[in-house]
Amino acid sequence: MFGRVRKSFARFFDTERTETDNSRDKRAHNLFEAAAAYVSACAEDDQDQIDEAVGWVSPEALSFGVSELACRAVIALARERDESPQTVARALLGLPAA
Repeated sequence: MFGRVRKSFARFFDTERTETDNSRDKRAHNLFEAAAAYVSACAEDDQDQIDEAVGWVSPEALSFGVSELACRAVIALARERDESPQTVARALLGLPAA
């Protein structure tokens, strides 16, 4: 009888250990990781990666992350080109200079 109880507990603890290991593989992605994956997938027209990144965070968080990524990219390009962020943003969108 004690052998059966011990085996039951052993199976239970093995199951718990397996679930813990699986949860490490499925770590949560933050909104900046999702935004970077989403934008790069859009640039490469990779629909599978787009769908995956969309599922990582809420739509609001993804929108914020993409917006933050856009701001940082425009600022980095403006510094690199020694131009204003407005000039760079308009050029990236194909708009005439203001």
